Amino acid sequence: MEGLKAYLSQAENHQIVFMEFETDVDLAEHSHASQFGIVLEGKIDLNIDGKKHTFVKGDRYFIPGGTIHSGKIYAGYADVSFFEEPSRYRVSE
Repeated sequence: MEGLKAYLSQAENHQIVFMEFETDVDLAEHSHASQFGIVLEGKIDLNIDGKKHTFVKGDRYFIPGGTIHSGKIYAGYADVSFFEEPSRYRVSE
């Protein structure tokens, strides 16, 4: 994604990703394995299974595996996310 800086910790069965967003990003509806996140800075709006949630610094969120979700990430947002899958993201050069 444009405006995203991320650091990936890869394991055999999961990934932990530290993400920082310099610009606003609209997230189209999608699903994947479960995701747990901790907001470090800024704000994110997430629509999880049809319900809108707003998370800010210090909040935690959980998206169950296979659940349709979308949202908006605001410039200045940073989080640490745990993805229950080993290949959600890959290192780009």
